Amino acid sequence: MVKCFTILTRGQGLWEITSQVQKAAAESGVGDGICTVFVQHTSASLIIQENADPSARKDLERWINRLVPEDDPHYTHVFEGSDDMPSHIKSVITSASLSIPIIDGQLALGTWQGIYLWEHRKASHTRSIVVHVGV
Repeated sequence: MVKCFTILTRGQGLWEITSQVQKAAAESGVGDGICTVFVQHTSASLIIQENADPSARKDLERWINRLVPEDDPHYTHVFEGSDDMPSHIKSVITSASLSIPIIDGQLALGTWQGIYLWEHRKASHTRSIVVHVGV
């Protein structure tokens, strides 16, 4: 089963998509299997991260922005703005896809784990997510 949905972001940050992915997994009817989540963009990524304390997500944002700064004079891919090349680098060092086991029709996430779309661009974007559930 394949399901697609979109997320409207409001700029850089982590946008939780756990409920949308869980809904797709439940609708698939698969009791035990695997759920693959894929983002169809090169300037956003997917991560599994703590979903209880928002300070963890804020710290991740600050850390990655220090690691991959904007306005690096070595960047040549700057046509779309100072956040363009850094967004591609951030996407490469995180991930475009995730695999999550399904057990008894539920995502086998830990107590404090959530699935997040990580928007790396400053502007709002509509991001396309593909969820594939199989046995």
